[in-house]
Amino acid sequence: MFKKALLAALTVAAGSVAFADTYPSRPITLVVGFPAGGGADAVARIVGEKLGRVLSQAVVVDNRPGAGTTLASELVSRAQPDGYTLLLGTANLYGSDQLLYKSARYDGVKSFTPIARWSNSPMLLAVNKDFPEKSVKGLMEQARKNPGKLTYASSGAGVVTHLAGAAFAHAAAIDMLHVPYKGGAPSIQAVAAGDVDMTFGTPPSVMPMVQAGKLKPLAVTTAERSPLFPDLPGMNESGIKDYDFNLWFGLYGPAKLPPEMVKKLFEASAQVLRDPEVKARLEKQGNVAWPSVSPQEFKDWAISDGAKHKAITQRAGAGADNK
Repeated sequence: MFKKALLAALTVAAGSVAFADTYPSRPITLVVGFPAGGGADAVARIVGEKLGRVLSQAVVVDNRPGAGTTLASELVSRAQPDGYTLLLGTANLYGSDQLLYKSARYDGVKSFTPIARWSNSPMLLAVNKDFPEKSVKGLMEQARKNPGKLTYASSGAGVVTHLAGAAFAHAAAIDMLHVPYKGGAPSIQAVAAGDVDMTFGTPPSVMPMVQAGKLKPLAVTTAERSPLFPDLPGMNESGIKDYDFNLWFGLYGPAKLPPEMVKKLFEASAQVLRDPEVKARLEKQGNVAWPSVSPQEFKDWAISDGAKHKAITQRAGAGADNK
C-alpha cells in the first residue's frame, strides 16, 4: 500500500514538473477590472506585452470593469488553476471588496495565488487652479478654519481615490466633505471646473489637467518625494506623519496554482520589470516598476497592505451596495 501511494505521489509530481516545462502552450488571458485606457490598463498592457515575449505566448488583456473590479476578481477566483487565466490585482482584494460589495464571494487570501508585484504609483493631491492655498499646510489651515467646508472629489464611494482622501483627512485631523462621482473623468473635471476643491487622483488622470493649467498639484500622497515628481513634496515634508498612500498592481492566479507555474511566472515578471524600455514606459504613465523579492514576500506584503486599506474603508464608512 505504501509503495503504491509513493508511486502515485511521484507520478503526480513528475506530471506537474512536465506540465510546468511545457507551460504556456497557448495564450494567457490577463483579466483587468478597469476600463481600457486607464492607469491599470496601461500597466497590464506594458508589462503583459513584454511578458508574452519572454514566455513565447501572447498575454491577452481582457478588460472586465464593473462593481469596483469585483466582477474581474470573481471571474479569476473561479477559473481553473492552469495558469491561463490571471488577474491584475491590488489591495482591495484583501477585505475592502467584501465591505463594499455584498456580492463579492471571494477571499483575498484563500481565493487567489499571489505571483509577483509589478508596479507602484503615487497619487497626486491637486486643487483647482484658483484655490487660494499653494501648499498642503495652507490647505490644512483652511480646513481647520472651515470644518466640513472643503470638498474632495472621487470616482466613487470606497474606491482608491476616496480612500486616499479619507486617509488624508484622518492623518491630518481635519474634516472634509467627500463628493463621489461615477468615474474618474467626471471627478477630475469637477475639480477643474471649480465645483469641488481638490482630488486625490492618479497621475494619468491629473497630469493632463495640470499641463492644461486647470489643476494645481500640491503634493504626492507618499511619505517621501517620488522620483517621478521630484518637484512635489511628500507628506512627511508637508507636515503629515503616518500617511503613505500609493496605488500598486500585482499578478495573481486562482487558488492552488502549481508552485512550478508560479515560479515561472514570477521569474518572467522579474525579467520584464528589469527591462529599461518597460521601466521607461511605466514611468511615462506615472508608475514605477516595483518587482517583489519572491512570491512569498509579495503575498506577505500584499496581505499587510490590504489590511491597511480595509481599515481605511471601515473608518471612512465607505460603501457601494449599501451607500
